Amino acid sequence: MSLTSKSPIGLFDSGVGGLTVAHAVNKLLPDEKLIYFGDTAHLPYGDKSLAAIQAYSVKITDVLLQAGCKVILIACNTASAAAFELVREYAGSRARVFNVIDPVVDYAREHFAQKRIGLIATKQTIASQTYQRKVEALGEGIDLRAMATPLLVPMIEEGFLHNKISRQIIDTYLSEEMLQGIEAIILGCTHYPLIKKEISEYYQGNVAVLDSSEIVARALRGYLEYNNLLAQPTQPPAHRFMVSDYTDNFEHSTKLFFGTEVQLEKYKLWE
Repeated sequence: MSLTSKSPIGLFDSGVGGLTVAHAVNKLLPDEKLIYFGDTAHLPYGDKSLAAIQAYSVKITDVLLQAGCKVILIACNTASAAAFELVREYAGSRARVFNVIDPVVDYAREHFAQKRIGLIATKQTIASQTYQRKVEALGEGIDLRAMATPLLVPMIEEGFLHNKISRQIIDTYLSEEMLQGIEAIILGCTHYPLIKKEISEYYQGNVAVLDSSEIVARALRGYLEYNNLLAQPTQPPAHRFMVSDYTDNFEHSTKLFFGTEVQLEKYKLWE
C-alpha cells in the first residue's frame, strides 16, 4: 500500500496517557485522520517486562500498518524506550516511526544546555536509561535528575485527578531531594500531562514543565510538511479508537479529549 497525504496517523499506548499526544496532534493537525490503539488489556506498561512490551508494541504496529498508517507514533515513553528500534525495523519502509523521547531530548538540548533538569517517568523508562544515555550523548552539560514515579499512572488511570489524593502523591514525589534545584522537569510519561496543572502549581512558575505531547506534535508536523505528507483540508476526519479491552474510563477520557461521542473498536491482540 503506497502512502499518501490521505493516509492516517497511527498512535498507541497502554491506556489513556497517549490520548494526550493524540489530542495535541489533533489540535495542531486538525485535517489528519488518527487511528489510536489503547492496549487497555495490558496496562500499565511501566511494570511489564521488556520482552512483553516489545511483543505488544510489534503486534499493535502490525494492526496500524494493516490500516495503512503513514506514520506510527509510539505515544508511550515506556514503549518508546523499550521497543522503538524494534518497531522501526518491523515497519521498515511501510511507515515512518516516531517515539516520544527524541523530540523532547532535542528540545532540552536547544533550551537547557548546561542546566539541571528533572525527569519523572515509570520504573521501566527510568531503568532503561534511555533518556539518560541520549542526554549524555548530547554533550551539552545537562545535569539530568531521573526519578521513577510509579504511583502516578495507576492514579491517573483510576481517575484520581485534581483532588487531595493526587496532590499529596505529586507533592511527595516532587519534594524528593533528587529533584531539588532543577530549572525544568520532563514529564516522561504521556499520562503525566493530565496532571500538568498540579505539577505546575507545585513549582509556582519557577520550573519549566516540559510536556512531551506538545513537543512531539510539533516534530510530527515538521516531518509531514518536509515530506509533503500533510493531509489537505476537506471534511473533518473520522478518527478511529481501538482498545484491547473495553474500559469506561478510556471511553470517558476519549470523549473529554475529542469533545464528541466515540465508538470504541475492541481488538484482541491475541486470541
